[in-house]
Amino acid sequence: MSGFFSKQHSVAQPGYSRWLVPPAALSVHLCIGQAYAFSVFNDPLTRVIGVGSSASDDWKLTTLGWIFSLAIVFLGLSAAFGGKWLEKVGPRLTMFVAACCFGGGFLISALGVHLHEIWLIYLGYGVIGGIGLGLGYVSPVSTLIKWFPDRRGMATGMAIMGFGGGAMIGAPLSVLLMDHFKSAESVGVVQTFLVMGGLYFCSMMIGALTIRIPPPNWQPVGWTPPVVQNKMITDKHVHIDQALKTPQFYLLWLVLCLNVTAGIGVLGQASVMIQEMFKGLVTPASAAGFVGLLSLFNMGGRFFWSSASDFLGRKNTYFIFFVVGAGLYATIPSMGMAGNMALFVLLYALIMSMYGGGFSTIPAYLADIFGTRFVGGIHGRLLTAWSTAGVLGPVLVNYIREYQIGQGVAKADAYNVTMYIMAGLLVVGFIANLSIRPVHEKHHMKHGDFDELDGIYPADDAEH
Repeated sequence: MSGFFSKQHSVAQPGYSRWLVPPAALSVHLCIGQAYAFSVFNDPLTRVIGVGSSASDDWKLTTLGWIFSLAIVFLGLSAAFGGKWLEKVGPRLTMFVAACCFGGGFLISALGVHLHEIWLIYLGYGVIGGIGLGLGYVSPVSTLIKWFPDRRGMATGMAIMGFGGGAMIGAPLSVLLMDHFKSAESVGVVQTFLVMGGLYFCSMMIGALTIRIPPPNWQPVGWTPPVVQNKMITDKHVHIDQALKTPQFYLLWLVLCLNVTAGIGVLGQASVMIQEMFKGLVTPASAAGFVGLLSLFNMGGRFFWSSASDFLGRKNTYFIFFVVGAGLYATIPSMGMAGNMALFVLLYALIMSMYGGGFSTIPAYLADIFGTRFVGGIHGRLLTAWSTAGVLGPVLVNYIREYQIGQGVAKADAYNVTMYIMAGLLVVGFIANLSIRPVHEKHHMKHGDFDELDGIYPADDAEH
């Protein structure tokens, strides 16, 4: 695509600082991270007609629950199918489309609330907004890795940390706007959607306009590529489609899926869980504080663990996630029975840090295994593991809990079996991670291969 948004026009000029790229990525991820805070709209949306209380024609929570589910499904689908397109057109155009979809999704949803047509909200925030989530999530990743070959983990951690922290901005902003716009005739959601759609579009456009890709053969001043001694880090490249033919892709898919499954299921029930396990000791307000603390560790873990992986190695970092995580999950039931709330909170905070770290470390892991050329597209396809875990985790926690209660188990003890199952899943993840080996050379791109997907690197870098 020619013009301002083309890949050729986004190549950095001499003197451009690579440290402008992380803020560009953050300006996108802090916006799309709002998805984790969408639940603040659930209660007001059940009172759109009744305003003060739900009317008979108002939407039910079960109906509204599909909005977030659709958004996560289309996040995974758009990342999987849009990743290859991203490698062809570059991050600037991809981020622009993400801004249009995510911001536009709010505007369509505002119309859906105004007309009281739920399908418009499904279409707006769920489908179109979900596409914006997926494209916005993957668009800066490969660019950051190419700008920071010396600190791959740290670079991706800086951006993906923003997704974990987006809810910390989105939740209070949503509440503030709804309080400002609400009246005797309105819950204020329509106006809030309109304002947030505009604000998020503008913020994401700042990222799209700021982002640049490095020129061919660029490397940081004073840095020379080290002689590859770690067999788990390649200096070769694997094409997106070829990556799907390797066992490493599916092992990494399993690694991400199991790590996320263990964390996301518990995260969704954290407030209820701590109140039921420490009945009478934890108020709803305290439980909300517990959830906020988990969000902080989720966000901080994204930066800490991905940065640490630059020194520990990606495989060793996931080794820690699975071994320590399994031990923590297996210990939690005894903490609940002993009534040790402080240690219970600490264990969950550590679990959430590794949950977030799993998201931010996986792009660098992919770059180590498959090379940097197509890491954005490969990462997009791997994110289908997130979509799978987003269904599997909550289902395991919720249905096992209901079954346990139905069998007469006290609510405080209804999570014990689930915790042991989560520990078991992490053991399986440990085995998958342990099984990962370097990609066989038959999958590597050969010298002189012409990459039709990459408009500015035709035969690309002589060493390739």
